[in-house]
Amino acid sequence: MEPRSRRLPGYSGSSLASVRRATPAFWQYYRRELRRPILPPEHIPNPGAWPDTGLFAAWLGHSTVLLKIDGFTILTDPVFSDRAGIHLSVVTLGIKRLVAPALVARQLPPIDLILLSHAHMDHFDIPSLRALEHFKTSIVTAANTADLLRVRRYQGVHEVGWGQHARVGPATLRAFEVNHWGARMRTDVWRGYNGYVIEVGKRKVVFGGDTAMTDAFRRLPGKPQADLALMPIGAYNPWITRHCNPEEAFRMANDARAEFILPIHHQTFLLSREPYFEPIERLRHVAGARQERVALDYIGQEFKL
Repeated sequence: MEPRSRRLPGYSGSSLASVRRATPAFWQYYRRELRRPILPPEHIPNPGAWPDTGLFAAWLGHSTVLLKIDGFTILTDPVFSDRAGIHLSVVTLGIKRLVAPALVARQLPPIDLILLSHAHMDHFDIPSLRALEHFKTSIVTAANTADLLRVRRYQGVHEVGWGQHARVGPATLRAFEVNHWGARMRTDVWRGYNGYVIEVGKRKVVFGGDTAMTDAFRRLPGKPQADLALMPIGAYNPWITRHCNPEEAFRMANDARAEFILPIHHQTFLLSREPYFEPIERLRHVAGARQERVALDYIGQEFKL
C-alpha cells in the first residue's frame, strides 16, 4: 500500500497522556485542540443501496461498524460525538475526534441490534446511544453495563458474560473473553468486556471489540470458519499490554479462520504514539500476497460479500 501524505491538523503522533505530566503543557495542548478542526471523512457509505441478501459492512470510524447480514442490521460500539469522555451537561471532557464519523445517527438505516463490547468511553458513548434509542432496536452488551442505558427506551437490553449467548431476531450473539478490561471510571472494576461471535443464517462475523494478544480466537464457538473479523489494530504504543498491534490482530483473525479482516480502532482518536497511518500500513504489510483479505483501509469505505 502506498503511504498516505494527508496531514491531520494538530496531529504530531504524541499521545494526550504524554503531555499530562506537565500541567502547563497539558492546558496548552487542550487549548490547541479546541481550535483544531475535525476533518471530514474521505468516503461516505451508502447503506441504502445494500440489498437484503448477503453480508455488507461500512466502517464509520473507530470501532463503529454498520453491518447488514441478510437484511438484519447491526451497529457495533456506536460513537458519533465530537469527543469521547465524561459528559457534563452540554460539555464533554475527553479526547477530540481527528476525523468525523462517515455517517451520524440520523443518517443510518433502522438498526435492529446495537452490539457493545465494553463500557470505555470511546466505545460506549452515552449521547450516541441516546440518539439511537428506538422501540424496535435491541442491545446486547457486556455484563454489568446495562445500568448505563435507559433500557426501557429499547426493544430489549441483554447483558451477556463470557460463554453466554443472546438471541435477537435471526442473530445469535456469543460472548467470549478478550484481553482487555471493563472499568469505565477506574473504580467500577466489576464491569464486563467482551468479544462476540455473530451468526445470522449461514454467515459468521467475529467482533474482536478491544483486545491485546490472546489465544481466545482459536476456541471460538459456532461455525468453524468466519466470513469477516472486525479486529482492532491501533493504540498499541505504548499500550501493548491491553491493545494488540496489527501483526497480532492478523494472527488472531487467522486463529478465528476469518476469510476477511476489517480493521478498526485507528484513524479516529489520538490514543497512543504510533504514527497515524502506521497501523493500516503494518496490517497491509503482514497480509503480504493476500491483500484482498483486508476488507478496507479508510473511514467510510464499504465491504460487500
